[in-house]
Amino acid sequence: MRYFVAVAEELHFGRAAQRLGMAQPPLSRAISRLERRLGATLLERTSRAVALTEAGSVLLREARAALDAVAAAEQRTRRAALAASGRPGVVLATKAGASGELLAKVLDAYAAEPDAAAVDLLLCGVGEQERMLRDGRADVALLHLPFDSAAGFDSEELLTEGQVLVVPAGHPLAVREQVRTTEIGEPAGLPLARWRGRDGRYPEGPGPEVRDQAQLYQLIALGRACCVVPESVRALLREDLAAVPVVDAPPVTTVIAWPPHSRSRAVAGLVRAATQL
Repeated sequence: MRYFVAVAEELHFGRAAQRLGMAQPPLSRAISRLERRLGATLLERTSRAVALTEAGSVLLREARAALDAVAAAEQRTRRAALAASGRPGVVLATKAGASGELLAKVLDAYAAEPDAAAVDLLLCGVGEQERMLRDGRADVALLHLPFDSAAGFDSEELLTEGQVLVVPAGHPLAVREQVRTTEIGEPAGLPLARWRGRDGRYPEGPGPEVRDQAQLYQLIALGRACCVVPESVRALLREDLAAVPVVDAPPVTTVIAWPPHSRSRAVAGLVRAATQL
């Protein structure tokens, strides 16, 4: 399954083999054996391209979920062993630069509990905290709806807020009290930055591909891009950037989410502290 996911995501046997640290011929043979075992063609191969079939798309979705479940079982078993040995803890995943004030309040409230465990923070890129929660690297996460998906998790809503457009401080839109979505992007002369999606790919568009907040804000300050983010990010912006409310953008809801089968007292305590805020 790992071999197939690598090929399906790269759509190139050479790149997939390099990613897996193996030679290409045994990788090709392994995929062929998998197809024979399933009785289905998973990949359409030509001399120039590799493409997923409908059956391959189904297996990619199912294989990702299966691999995440295996990784999660391993990670959570190890943490359960640590807890049983007297070293309880909880791993919280959150997007770097997001919900900073809320996160600080949650951590302070939980730390004040008499039986609070140590909280390890995983600061990640856009959308990564959902994957970390699914594959077991995190016990609990702050997700931002509708951009992240809380499907399959238990969750509690913590905060709902509007969104703002971030532009260079000297841009004409920077002095506006508000803007509408139809004024963003090409009309403003600033393309929207593009983040990697849940499928690992960047969406189509004229804007630059970005990997982290520091790169994003540098591009905006140089007049090469703009972005739309939750209003709470405004407090963290550099002086050479400006934030303008987007009146017709959908609200963003921050939730605290955890696996429904979790039996961790530390997770329960952290969720309780967060919801009591």
